[in-house]
Amino acid sequence: MKIGILSDTHTKLGRAKKVIDHLIENGAEYLIHAGDICEVEVLAYMKASRLPYIAVYGNNDAHMVEHHRSYNLVQEPHLFTIKGQRFKLMHLPYYMNPDAPIIIFGHTHTFECDYKNGTLFLNPGEACARNKSVSECAMLTISPEAFEVDAYSRALKTKEWKAQHINFERNTHA
Repeated sequence: MKIGILSDTHTKLGRAKKVIDHLIENGAEYLIHAGDICEVEVLAYMKASRLPYIAVYGNNDAHMVEHHRSYNLVQEPHLFTIKGQRFKLMHLPYYMNPDAPIIIFGHTHTFECDYKNGTLFLNPGEACARNKSVSECAMLTISPEAFEVDAYSRALKTKEWKAQHINFERNTHA
């Protein structure tokens, strides 16, 4: 199962679309947005992809409440399941207790990927390229044996995505 993950798109609709397109082109079966969506057009683009998707409110998304019923938009922390795999999704990294095998968050604008005691903690970085001159996202591939993360980055004004592959053997006894 391949899950495309993005966060912190802010007002950069073009960059958000490029990230979503890149994730889809690389086989994403689901899309997860970890907050600070800021533009309803980002949600509309995710919905138009026809992939199952979910997005969580970020600290800059209070105005998005008027669109709550039109999109799969949730409050944090949100626990959910995809194909039997449990996730916790949030924007602010305040609920970092390991109550799901996969914890996805945003807000810091910094890619993070760590596997501790059977729990994957993943922040895809910033899609908006606000704090640095690259747009970032991640692809999580889940198998019974491993969590594989491809961290993608694309320098502004370029078309090439660079990838860093991280593999964690799953501790199914944790």
